[in-house]
Amino acid sequence: MKRKSWAPPTATYRLQLQPAFPFAAAERAVPRIAGLGVSHLHLSPVLEAVPGSTHGYDVVDHTRVREELGGEEGLRALARTAREHGLGLVVDIVPNHMAVPAPEHLNGPLWQVLRDGPASPYARWFDIDWAEHGGKVLLPVLAGRLGEELEHFTVGDDGVLRHGEHAFPLRPGTERLPLPELLDAQWYRPAWWRLGRTELNYRRFFTVSGLIAVRVEDPDVFAATHATVLRLLREDVVDGLRVDHPDGLADPAGYLARLDDATGGRWTVVEKILAHDEHLPAGWPVAGTTGYDALRHLDGLFTDPEGARALATAYRSFTACPPDRGGDWAATVRRAAHRVITHELAAEAERLVRTAVRLCESDHRLRDHAPWAIRTALREILVRLPVYRPYALPGRPPAPADAALLEAAAQGARGAFGVPEEAGAVELVRDAALGRLGDGPDQRDFCARFAQTASALRAKSVEDTAFYRYVPLLSANEVGGSPDRPAVAPEEFHAFCTRLQHDWPATATVLTTHDTKRSADVRARIAALTAHPQQWAQLMERLWSEIPGPDPHVAWTAWQTAFGLGTGDAERLVPAVLKSVREAALLTTWTEPDAAYEEAVRTFVTTGPGGPAHAELTPLARAAAPAVRAHVLGATLLHLTMPGVPDVYMGTERVYAALVDPDNRRPPRFDGTAEGLSAEKLYLTRTALRLRRAHPQWFGPEATYEPLPSPQHVVAFARAGAVIAAAVRLPHRAGAGETVLPLPGGQWRDVLSGRTHEGSIRLDDSVALLVRGG
Repeated sequence: MKRKSWAPPTATYRLQLQPAFPFAAAERAVPRIAGLGVSHLHLSPVLEAVPGSTHGYDVVDHTRVREELGGEEGLRALARTAREHGLGLVVDIVPNHMAVPAPEHLNGPLWQVLRDGPASPYARWFDIDWAEHGGKVLLPVLAGRLGEELEHFTVGDDGVLRHGEHAFPLRPGTERLPLPELLDAQWYRPAWWRLGRTELNYRRFFTVSGLIAVRVEDPDVFAATHATVLRLLREDVVDGLRVDHPDGLADPAGYLARLDDATGGRWTVVEKILAHDEHLPAGWPVAGTTGYDALRHLDGLFTDPEGARALATAYRSFTACPPDRGGDWAATVRRAAHRVITHELAAEAERLVRTAVRLCESDHRLRDHAPWAIRTALREILVRLPVYRPYALPGRPPAPADAALLEAAAQGARGAFGVPEEAGAVELVRDAALGRLGDGPDQRDFCARFAQTASALRAKSVEDTAFYRYVPLLSANEVGGSPDRPAVAPEEFHAFCTRLQHDWPATATVLTTHDTKRSADVRARIAALTAHPQQWAQLMERLWSEIPGPDPHVAWTAWQTAFGLGTGDAERLVPAVLKSVREAALLTTWTEPDAAYEEAVRTFVTTGPGGPAHAELTPLARAAAPAVRAHVLGATLLHLTMPGVPDVYMGTERVYAALVDPDNRRPPRFDGTAEGLSAEKLYLTRTALRLRRAHPQWFGPEATYEPLPSPQHVVAFARAGAVIAAAVRLPHRAGAGETVLPLPGGQWRDVLSGRTHEGSIRLDDSVALLVRGG
């Protein structure tokens, strides 16, 4: 694609498409969305997905736009209407994986691999270990062991093997074999679903066996899987891209370079989850991240550090959780990581062990490392990585950051060995992960697989396990968050914004997404508890004595979730709390459920926080209202004016209360009126977005960011010397006169109130958006 200079969006509006909200519904919403002041619609994945999918990340066909959404003509109609209203389109793409659907023929490339085996031209698409299971692809799709399911297999006249909703191709020439022999003659092995945990021999997305990973690092696979999206870019139907989960790829930097070249440098952001103090790799040819790093800083500004510490103390006293099972963040993360790498990711770990053993066998200098020692070293290094993954490549010197990362993990891993000489396996794993052992097939495989497994481990152990075990303040347990240090000082926020403006001025920023465990406004209500930690602790003690739950941990979680939601809606609270206890995997899990415990949780939530007892939260909710208002309006204003491209999730221009998916993926509604705080938020959002659209030079890559001297409980900054955003934070700690903000010289007009100020402004309305002059 011809390279040219593409202007980044001024702001995007995320729409979560699904059969209940297709392109036509999005098209009808265009006038209202355009009126907010955004420049682009941001669409969830639009390529063909599993029928009925409510998210679209389970792609089955890269060559077609999803028919359930309206097909390519529906997408083009949406694009035309959007352009008529001054909007472009940004779409989400999924390079890492495809679905293993039922029936399996929906995924054409996978169907051909299952039929023709490693000789299929599509075998290169998928990362399959053909050396395992006698050269067969293990398909863990059966409800029971094969012997229990044999009678449910049938072979139709069309030469297709069927089992329930599944349909499998038959290897040519095997159609007439008796069933047992027929099964043995295939390039795949249908198996009990529980075998996926330990026996799977294809790479998948995290721990989801129904999503098979794609080897997009292969140029031919890249070309085939991106042809439709690239055509839509060339034809100006689409203007920019969001890349889902680049850390799952073998070589994220190489992939992004190829994508940048193929798109001609279109605006592209990546779903890269950055840990505290981790930076996006400087060489990636992207505009930045999807914005979870901004979310953490914005939320942290409105979290009282002293109150957060007091809540953590009260939580430990109330729940009495052992340190490694929810009592201490670091210990909880480490135990969760050990569980995931030995349980859910056991198959991935064992493949790495097999590869390392082959490395040792091929080089006399590496021999005599026992498999058990390699396995131990691998696990102990992986569980100590504080970020998603390293980015080393064989044949190239590792980046200093990656080398330091692996060395620090290796230092801790050595302690797992009683015999120091056996700890040499740690150096083997470290050097293999850093690409220091050569550039052969096994060396490349281990280096890539290690990083891919590390990213899956981090996601599953932190975001999907520890976040549900360590719960003093649920608002801090968000993707990219730091639950052990939830508060962010103004100085830290300003340093972050200054770095964004310098390094990634067109990055995306977010407050709510389709993946946030709680929407921004739910988090704002929960964070307000840091203004009232003693009252919360006393309320929990009283409610526990009056309405005891199955255990104190789930009671704390459920009541805090209900406080954040703001309503005793059992239909929404019960699924969210059940998901939390299953993800925590302390007393029940998704795969080994404790039916009696889960029923006790349902009963407790229905009669307690999701029932009439929800009224017990009302007095504290009233007391917290000023902090909630300051957080909702302040975070909204700063999000829409800080460096980067703000992404507004559907419906969040008003007060939007949503819990973890699927609650946060309900089809949006664009009708109805806004009142109270919701009306204030809508007015603020519309005003700020329209200002960005009218004056992109004040906020874009060429602008400046200047922190303004302000009281400790006010955060303020200027953009391009022409506009000032100011917000009150932690109003409960603001003393008399502390909300007065000195202003730079000249007159400033608050576009929210219409009033003109000179010299200073008193922030009586929590926020101000000031423009120089009249």
